[in-house]
Amino acid sequence: MDTSRPLAGIRVLDMTNVLAGPFACHQLAHLGADVIKLELPDGGDLARQLGQDEALSEQGMGISFLAPNAGKRSVTVNLKTPEGRKVLEDLVQHADVLVENFRPGVMDRLGVGPVYLRGLRPELIYCAISGFGQDGPLSQRPAYDQIVQGISGAMAVTGDAASGPLRAGWPVSDTVGGLTAAMAITAALNARPRGCFIDVSMLDSLLATMGWAVSNWLIGGVAPVPAGNENLTSAPSAAYPCADGPLNIVANKQEQWEALARHLGLDDMLADDRFATRLDRKTNRTVLNARIGGVLATRPAADWEEELNAIGVPAGRILTMEQALDQDQMRVRDQIAHYHLPDGRDVRLFRTGMHIDGKAPAVDAAPPPLGQDTDAVLSELGYAADDIADLRRRGAV
Repeated sequence: MDTSRPLAGIRVLDMTNVLAGPFACHQLAHLGADVIKLELPDGGDLARQLGQDEALSEQGMGISFLAPNAGKRSVTVNLKTPEGRKVLEDLVQHADVLVENFRPGVMDRLGVGPVYLRGLRPELIYCAISGFGQDGPLSQRPAYDQIVQGISGAMAVTGDAASGPLRAGWPVSDTVGGLTAAMAITAALNARPRGCFIDVSMLDSLLATMGWAVSNWLIGGVAPVPAGNENLTSAPSAAYPCADGPLNIVANKQEQWEALARHLGLDDMLADDRFATRLDRKTNRTVLNARIGGVLATRPAADWEEELNAIGVPAGRILTMEQALDQDQMRVRDQIAHYHLPDGRDVRLFRTGMHIDGKAPAVDAAPPPLGQDTDAVLSELGYAADDIADLRRRGAV
């Protein structure tokens, strides 16, 4: 038994676009589920046209599509036709999960909403991902990652007083929403009897990850502020300039602070009441950081990183993406998969970030060209070749 594929035998209908939904189903596929991606015949997932490689985007295999869609099967279906809706109904009869990220109400207007589909298959786990949830005054607004980052308060606490508000450098709202959906789905698969409607809001999901900032306000009445590379809960805990670049140091514990001061030759600070406790160091962090930074600036960050970690002081350089992915640590963890695309190109994609029993969950198949698996999946449902050809003539698939 391959314990890295706990969802083997589970079938998921992925009716999602761009990132939040595809990222949720990316997790499920790597955990062993058979994920069938349902796309419109004319263009499919918008992400097929997105990414920083125009040649791939023109082929409908944009990098933004490749990232969260390995291991899935692509079936085209047009839900605006009666025949297309019948195809979806047939697929639902053999599915455990359906995931969609349309604006609330769209599936109902197409005649295939959650109540109707779960009436056909009560065991179905129907997961709807949206920017703001299925109800509330914002529910009908279009939701993009940056909009959610802003309206959640996340941008207001990112950057510093001079540079903020800032968005995170990647679509954090989409990815957090996708992870929340995947977690809810896997939990629902364990329920008996099985079958439910899951409503995932990107806004709610992102706020849930901001627990400390949210709770400081809700409980302590302290409004979070942008602090740049400083950690407002402790000091010294910041990014410090070294001779060749910045270094993160997080000396939250008293013993870490004392070891850091001694290693940097700042023993006198240990006898200074301004730095005696964590609260004292937070209050006097400007002077504290100036003293620490003055020593660190004399040598390269890599040297300090090695020495400080050796004495129990957490430290790490701030790397570029290229440097981060080129670390020996990444090679040992086996999180980068290699695939061969139809145009002959070899690509590398990141997996899920987890190990199960010492193994990184993986999928064998590359992200699919649009409609690659339509005939195969419909044949599995019992459609004859002539039936499939007729559906094509009618524009249903």
